[in-house]
Amino acid sequence: MSSLTTRDSVAGHAWALQVGGAGRPADGGRRPVEDPATEDTIAEVPDADERDVGLAVDAAAAAFPAWRRTAARDRARLVRGLADVVREHVEEFAFLDALDGGFPITNMRNDVGWAAELLELFADWALQLGGETIPASADHLHYTVREPFGVVGRIVPFNHPIFFAAGKVAAPLVAGNTVVLKPADQTPLSALRFAELANQVLPPGVLNVVTGPRAGHALVADPRVRRLAFIGSDAVGRAIQRDAAEVGVKHVTLELGGKNAMIVLPDADLDAAVAGVVSGMNFVGSTGQSCGSNSRILVHAEIAAELTDRVVARLGELRLGSPLDAATQVGPLVSEAQRQRTERYVELGRREGARLRLGGRRPDGFPRGWFYAPTVFDEVDPGSQLGQQEVFGPVLSIMPVPDLDQAIEIANAVEYGLTASIWTADVKTAHRAVRDLDAGYVWVNGSGRHFWGVPFGGTKSSGVGREEGLEELHSFTQTKAVHVLLD
Repeated sequence: MSSLTTRDSVAGHAWALQVGGAGRPADGGRRPVEDPATEDTIAEVPDADERDVGLAVDAAAAAFPAWRRTAARDRARLVRGLADVVREHVEEFAFLDALDGGFPITNMRNDVGWAAELLELFADWALQLGGETIPASADHLHYTVREPFGVVGRIVPFNHPIFFAAGKVAAPLVAGNTVVLKPADQTPLSALRFAELANQVLPPGVLNVVTGPRAGHALVADPRVRRLAFIGSDAVGRAIQRDAAEVGVKHVTLELGGKNAMIVLPDADLDAAVAGVVSGMNFVGSTGQSCGSNSRILVHAEIAAELTDRVVARLGELRLGSPLDAATQVGPLVSEAQRQRTERYVELGRREGARLRLGGRRPDGFPRGWFYAPTVFDEVDPGSQLGQQEVFGPVLSIMPVPDLDQAIEIANAVEYGLTASIWTADVKTAHRAVRDLDAGYVWVNGSGRHFWGVPFGGTKSSGVGREEGLEELHSFTQTKAVHVLLD
């Protein structure tokens, strides 16, 4: 199978749905995929309809009995084989994600490595799928076992395509489920390619991939898919909960949006905090298109002006350019719709009285593509729409605060609770802030970085459930209680 590392190879590839261990065309036809850096069509991919998704679920359901009876360590061995495949194709996956997502290729190489690490992590945990014995009576044996659901539907977003496509099938597969994966409409290429390669490792039907705008709803609405996991916006997450409930009682986990606060106090290491603002906002790599971005900087008034000036200077040094250039740090937004969304929020910020310090426009030298300059507002009203709503673009809001109490009040006064960070040299202050911040993933003197094995997820409208830890693996199982009566 030839490598896909050029535009011509991508355009000429026979992109197909991956169902039952083989490629097949979609009854729903085909749809174009766009290069966000040039606005050109780079390939056509299957546009799955309800029947296509039903066939994928058929294949997953047929493969499930044998897969669940496969020993956990044997399933783990095969999942570890997927990690090997991912590592062998680093350049290919990085190229595909840079091409159809607009993400700098250097960062996408990191994403490929992270996907492999998650596959290996969950493979290592295969023997953690055991139950427990319970001394519920003196005369009998009582124990529990963990069993898979069956067919799992995983719907993943556009901002880390191969990381989510490969890394997020690890837990359900190790737990003994079969999977139908639906990647984002904007970035389907690496998921389809991953499934092609996975067909060489996994039994037919264990992993299936469907693409297209209709595929997600069809997957949610299939009554045979009792376990759903979604990463994306809170609006779509709520729609999935509603649609799933219409056809059955389903276990649904959601990793959703964030309007994440970074609190910086006067005793913080300002050099480190400035670097944390930039890295934690994910300007580099995903152009701010990340649910975990620290898009609200709540900085003590004593140091607000200095921090803002230094952040603006640092962002002004970032290199925008082609995602395929290894020197590029900031690429385009993933689509015209994402750029228009960013533009609307920038205009809203202006109307609401925030002060624009940087960006707020298409950068010079980029007449084509969905580029947008890193943007900084200060003097942002915490109660304004810019201060409350997730932009999901390269827009940073800086808000001066008089003290920690008000910073925490503002941090918690949004509908989201995904991540937060506190920057201070005082350990007591740090732990007090951690205690009071309503967020699921909190850093002290850090931001943005994930640590595999530590559960990631949010509170409030940021979601239900936790990923990246043992809790994710267990969430793809159901508990069965067994009573052995000995008299």
